[in-house]
Amino acid sequence: MLQIKGYARANGDYGIRNHLLIIPTVICSNQVSSRIMQMVPDTVAIPHQHGCSQIGADKERTFETLAGTGKNPNVGAVLIVSLGCEVIDPYELAKEIGKTGKRIEVIDIQECGGSIKAIQRGTELAREMRRELDAMQPVPIPAGHLRIGVKCGGSDATSGIASNPALGVASDLLIAEGGTVVISETTEIIGAEHVLAKRCATPEVADQLYRFVERFEREVARMGADMRGGNPSPGNIAGGLSTIEEKSLGCISKCGTAPLVGAFEYAAPIPGKGLYFMDSPGNDIECVSGMAASGVHLVCFTTGRGTPTGAPIVPVIKITGNKQTYERMTDNVDVDVSGILDGVLGVEEAGHLIWNEILETANGKLTKAEILGHTEFSINRIGPSL
Repeated sequence: MLQIKGYARANGDYGIRNHLLIIPTVICSNQVSSRIMQMVPDTVAIPHQHGCSQIGADKERTFETLAGTGKNPNVGAVLIVSLGCEVIDPYELAKEIGKTGKRIEVIDIQECGGSIKAIQRGTELAREMRRELDAMQPVPIPAGHLRIGVKCGGSDATSGIASNPALGVASDLLIAEGGTVVISETTEIIGAEHVLAKRCATPEVADQLYRFVERFEREVARMGADMRGGNPSPGNIAGGLSTIEEKSLGCISKCGTAPLVGAFEYAAPIPGKGLYFMDSPGNDIECVSGMAASGVHLVCFTTGRGTPTGAPIVPVIKITGNKQTYERMTDNVDVDVSGILDGVLGVEEAGHLIWNEILETANGKLTKAEILGHTEFSINRIGPSL
């Protein structure tokens, strides 16, 4: 049985990182959260623009995304930083994340007496919690515990014929080990949803997939907009992609050939093992943030034109099939599979290169996005601010 190293969690799960996460419940506590992160090494904060002036489903999405991020097994402990009067209840958030059994602490800026005192108190707690996490040692676990997200961004003509199919091979290898793969980007399966639907394990899963696509198309129509105004993007077109359908066919090749066993809402917990679809926008940061909140351990991100972005709590492996992009952005890209187009590398062989990178990253190798400190985070929203 193939094994990797992981940190055992109280709820029986395992993480491949051991982050101390600092969660601001509202935009008003972003600065205090970031200052605590600056004061305590090996902590990560997730500033965001939400947490107040939200109602209904939009408020629930913010809560669920923050809670899911805190629950992610790569997080060992959580410090929640509240202002004290926002709509996201910090103690309800702590209760929800606390179901995992990890340590959760809450500070309130208003109760502390302002930013400086809150930073002082938060720094004390964070240092104590970081010491506890540093005492933990990774243990061997089956590779089948891994859950990865597959994502593409800054796509060009090489994505659909090189890096995406190679990632599909790696996805199949993980599922063969008993692992889990999550594909998303509802906007970027449009035009090829029927191809993915044919792979659904049940008619109910196919119906859910179609509902996600139809819901998004209705929302675009309600706004009086045309999908073709933003997808393919100007960069996609400059890179050689001509239509939504062409882009979508390349997109779905990332998830290999396994049956699609389920489809779930943005940032909801992954229901089980195998291949799943998560409803999300194509926006890179919102999509990866939703995947992390759903519980993936890492994300494999293909890019033809190149992008530097990462994520706060999950490693993001960058893969390209464009030799010029790799040479130009070698400080951002982890895996080069452009040999496929040169005829010196087979798709299967390239897939094994990605698979080996996944295993090395799971065992502690830092991705280039991690080394450079890319911790981009954004919550997808539904409704207007009040």
